[in-house]
Amino acid sequence: MRFEVASVDSLIIYFGDKISQDIAKEVRGAFFALKAKSFFLELIPSYTSLLVKYDFVKYSYDDMVELIQKELECVNEVEIESREVKLPVYYGLEVGLDLKSMAEIKGLSVEEIVSLHVKKEYFVYAIGFAPGFAYMGEVDSKIATPRLANPRAKIPKGSVGIADAQTAIYPKESPGGWNIIGRTPIEMFSKDYEDFSYFKVGDRVKFEPISKESFIELGGKI
Repeated sequence: MRFEVASVDSLIIYFGDKISQDIAKEVRGAFFALKAKSFFLELIPSYTSLLVKYDFVKYSYDDMVELIQKELECVNEVEIESREVKLPVYYGLEVGLDLKSMAEIKGLSVEEIVSLHVKKEYFVYAIGFAPGFAYMGEVDSKIATPRLANPRAKIPKGSVGIADAQTAIYPKESPGGWNIIGRTPIEMFSKDYEDFSYFKVGDRVKFEPISKESFIELGGKI
């Protein structure tokens, strides 16, 4: 672990420099171990790091580093649940805004793009950008695609996108530059969810293709 000052009331713990499930599991284990304590005001996990906010009136940076190191000494002994989540997605061209262009760029058919996306299980590395926005990876290298050169002003809520080797779902209508290949009817952000997010860091996600009719029946909007 490597500690760095982030601001007057926060620090960052780095667990490595490369994105991998092993490092992500270390981040996740530390997140849940520290979340159980009352010393911390906020914990924000990312791919390889954990941002810790604390009361700087009560604790100095050095105090907090020492406290965290002590709390994480036995973190490997903590058993963390990893959920398997199946997410229905409609991959129609009217919602898959970039399916055709991706197929042309990759030299694949639209059906092959969809098939490659649904065949893998994805690991939720982090929740960020917007509440409920889960960063997942990694997509098959055949469909890994850079962000759009010109981001859209509006991406519809529930849109499933790809950016480089990552995939994610837009929890609400917002600007964005990810390549959109489908849409889910499931709400990604709600006050009824724990931590307001449908996904949790560490979840393992499988996308399941559904018909337009099923998408609408489940509350989806075209």
